[in-house]
Amino acid sequence: MVYEAKNYEHLLGTKGFSDQLLKNHFTLYQGYVTNTNKLVDTMMTMVKEGKASTPEFAELKRRFGWEFNGMRLHEYYFGNMKKDGSKLNEQSKLYKKITEMFGNYETWVNGFKATGAMRGIGWAVLYYDKQADKLYNVWINEHDTGHFAGCVPILIMDVFEHAFMLDYGTKRADYLEAFFNAINWEEAEKRFEEA
Repeated sequence: MVYEAKNYEHLLGTKGFSDQLLKNHFTLYQGYVTNTNKLVDTMMTMVKEGKASTPEFAELKRRFGWEFNGMRLHEYYFGNMKKDGSKLNEQSKLYKKITEMFGNYETWVNGFKATGAMRGIGWAVLYYDKQADKLYNVWINEHDTGHFAGCVPILIMDVFEHAFMLDYGTKRADYLEAFFNAINWEEAEKRFEEA
């Protein structure tokens, strides 16, 4: 199967995100798609050639998680954004679950932003654990470390420097505000409903 990069140019013009920052980010995402495809092809060839037990194969297999998750997390991230943003519907199941888990929406927002403001590079994710019927604000480091197995990503925020430095320098808090103004809550609500 060949993965194809999705087109997110509809996000150009999003308030708080320069077109140059977004175009750079789209190019970075396309690189993850390209590298995911290259790794799939290379590993399949190595299996066919009987080289699956080599150290080279093992390293490519480890790298595959990085490239694949880099691709998929960006798709979730761009997918839960829209040019004019939206508000979380207070009648939605997601809003009700957030208030049940965190006491109120504002407390959840503060916790999610605090997760995104942590030092280091990575992702802030609102995960839903269907088995326990719980929501968690989670830090994912380096694409492939920190995922909650079996949980569904509801909202993804990229906090690698490439997501904000061009526009905000080191003012990550300003980027977090811009991101919250660009959230496509309908998409997050859909992910929660389908979990």
